[in-house]
Amino acid sequence: MVYIFLAEGFEEIEVVTPIDIIKRAGIDIRMISISDRLEVLGAHGMTIVADETFDEADFFDAEMFILPGGKKGTENLAKHDELRSLIIEKNEQNKYIAAICAAPAILGQMGLLQDKVATCYPGNEGMLKGAKLSDNNVVTDGNIITSRGPGTAQNFGLRIVKILKGKEVAEKLNEAMLFKRRYEIMIKEK
Repeated sequence: MVYIFLAEGFEEIEVVTPIDIIKRAGIDIRMISISDRLEVLGAHGMTIVADETFDEADFFDAEMFILPGGKKGTENLAKHDELRSLIIEKNEQNKYIAAICAAPAILGQMGLLQDKVATCYPGNEGMLKGAKLSDNNVVTDGNIITSRGPGTAQNFGLRIVKILKGKEVAEKLNEAMLFKRRYEIMIKEK
């Protein structure tokens, strides 16, 4: 199971686009609100209704956690102590942790990017403590996946599919969703 965490101020594209791509690949994904409400307001006024709240969820079957960006959303995710503890636990179990835009800064603050290649939204590089910086759209280093921002959300979603379902499934989705010409380089990236 894949879990994506929603905090007030999340970047909508970085939630909706990867979820759509992941679901098209037949991967189970749950939206988790870190507040006590299912409705979560995004950075640009879009409200998303989560599947459950953090307190209601049971993460025993987690294959991957996704942290979307958005300045305020990232700040709110970073303040959630139980989420931070859960990320550390799942990282120690070598589960995938994916973060896009400003959210890789959370992983940097937690020391999870030490000696890892990572990327983020331009201007946030200083918060990727211990990381080897890359300007690639999506970077995978071990169990950590990072991406740059809204314009790379498609790449991010396809990379997640490639990791969880394989290159062939990602390539078929890439073509079926008419991303092929624009994103075929992403599929070939390591």
